[in-house]
Amino acid sequence: MSRKSTRNTRGKIISAAWKLFYEQGYENTTVEDIVYESGTSKGSFYHYFEGKDALLGTLAYMFDEKYEELMQTMEPTLSSIEKLAYLNRELFAMIDSSISVELLAGLLSSQLMAHGEKHLLDRNRYYFRLLKQIITKGQEDGELRTDQSATQLVRMYAMWERALLYDWCLYGGEYALAAFAQQITPGFLEQFRRNTT
Repeated sequence: MSRKSTRNTRGKIISAAWKLFYEQGYENTTVEDIVYESGTSKGSFYHYFEGKDALLGTLAYMFDEKYEELMQTMEPTLSSIEKLAYLNRELFAMIDSSISVELLAGLLSSQLMAHGEKHLLDRNRYYFRLLKQIITKGQEDGELRTDQSATQLVRMYAMWERALLYDWCLYGGEYALAAFAQQITPGFLEQFRRNTT
């Protein structure tokens, strides 16, 4: 099986699972439901995942898919700060509309307890590579501060987004995540701007 075919099959299973988790709830979704919704087979499912619980750690994969999709539609003339704000707004809008607070809280708490791989911190994720690319370009263009490395700024930004997600979960999703983030993210991103005075 080719790498692309493998990624497509795994991606179909993950996308179908999260769609069903949102629509039916995690407890009410079966492996059979996921196989049917994804148009794959039970053999394919168990080739990639030990069971339904293994899918909880794949939310980071869903986020990365969303970032890849956003890069295709994002206006290339945006400044680095505008690109970061756009990515944040669009991802959080996706979370608001298709990821339940219970599932997100489950993922975040599992990452706190994990002794092995922490998907959200995996520096090989598309998310981290994309952030580094945007921030590095912003530094090269003289838009973003250079007294801290691109890696340090990426870490600050990622930490900021995780903090917003944890807070939203702590409040049980009682407010609109994307709208709240849109209010406060511009102020946060100002500290990334190069001081020209």
